[in-house]
Amino acid sequence: MGAAVRGWLIPIATIFLLQTSSSFLNRLVPIISPALTREFGWNENLIGYFTAANNFGALVILLTGISLMQRTGSIRALQLSLLLGSASVLLFFFPALGLVLLACLLLGISQGVATPAGSDVLQRFSPPQSRNLVFSIKQAGVPLGGVIAGLIVPPLVLLAGWRGALAGCGLLVVGAVWLSWRWREQIDEPAHSRRARRPEHRGIRSVTLPLRSLAERPGLMQMSCAGLLLAGNQACWFAFTVTYLIAKLHYSLALAGAVFAVMQASGAIGRIAMGWAADQTGNARAVLIASAAISAVVTLLLGLSTPAWPTWTILALAAVAGMGVSGWNGVHFAEIARRSAPGRITETTAGSSIMFNTANMTGPGLFSLVAGLTGHLDYALFMAAAFSVGAFALLVKVRDPSDA
Repeated sequence: MGAAVRGWLIPIATIFLLQTSSSFLNRLVPIISPALTREFGWNENLIGYFTAANNFGALVILLTGISLMQRTGSIRALQLSLLLGSASVLLFFFPALGLVLLACLLLGISQGVATPAGSDVLQRFSPPQSRNLVFSIKQAGVPLGGVIAGLIVPPLVLLAGWRGALAGCGLLVVGAVWLSWRWREQIDEPAHSRRARRPEHRGIRSVTLPLRSLAERPGLMQMSCAGLLLAGNQACWFAFTVTYLIAKLHYSLALAGAVFAVMQASGAIGRIAMGWAADQTGNARAVLIASAAISAVVTLLLGLSTPAWPTWTILALAAVAGMGVSGWNGVHFAEIARRSAPGRITETTAGSSIMFNTANMTGPGLFSLVAGLTGHLDYALFMAAAFSVGAFALLVKVRDPSDA
């Protein structure tokens, strides 16, 4: 019994630790940026460029890094990307915009590696009857990393300054990698198995392989497009909830931050709950359809909210939004892995993640464009709700592989 449990518990715990570390590392940029820009005398609007560079780093590794993951193994690739990100925090110490943008890009590499690496490991080790739950627990590490960063970074800044906080956080991530180092040989595929797939990951074809792999099996591209739309709405919530609450509902920064924290905590719980529901019902697609519907409704309601609404209704809306707007991630990636062709999990998950990160970059940009052109943040929220409606329509039409 103990050996059987160790057979899947150690890989899952290792991926969860590394996923949380990656999320923690990538949440440092928005938390540290105000102190950094203030000291260097830079415009605070530069945080938008920092965020874009961070997401661009994730896209670059998703497009070009599959060969690295196949060469080194998923766990080792994620460990190396985290070590690179930890070292890159030192670039923030210099008042040179180019170095800071480079640091943001290098930090994003671990974010790009985490999802395909995690999907590869979890698909091989997670019990089939609990796969959606296991994937969702892994994805819960994303908001958890943000919560940990939000709790420890501000006190560290007060105690040691923002440079000391960055250095300390980098060392924490190095410590997490050190804890996971010994399990690499047990978890990663043998070198000969990885080598058998390596020829496809050479040359220009390696860049397009993740996206091409989505066309190999029925429903994969539709599922990924639905994920892109859901991610677009999720990115808008993450980027603009606090701004909307302050500008439209006249909340204080502290109250708006509390609402945002409720949404983040609910998101972590929601990911696990939706994974459990998908496993219990045996119908992940139905859970994703429900998530898209909830996401559309709560986004529309937030856009309709006014200062006359009681605070508890907005808190309740944030709690439901955490479940619907961001609870779908684990189930989505588990379903992508389930539908993948044999030996293609890393590629298809990378392809879906490319679309996911594209939405993270473009969703908030479209939100800003609509809000700027119309002068109404609520109109931009209605557009974000339309993203989820589109995802709902796509998911309803997706066929199961057994029907092909």
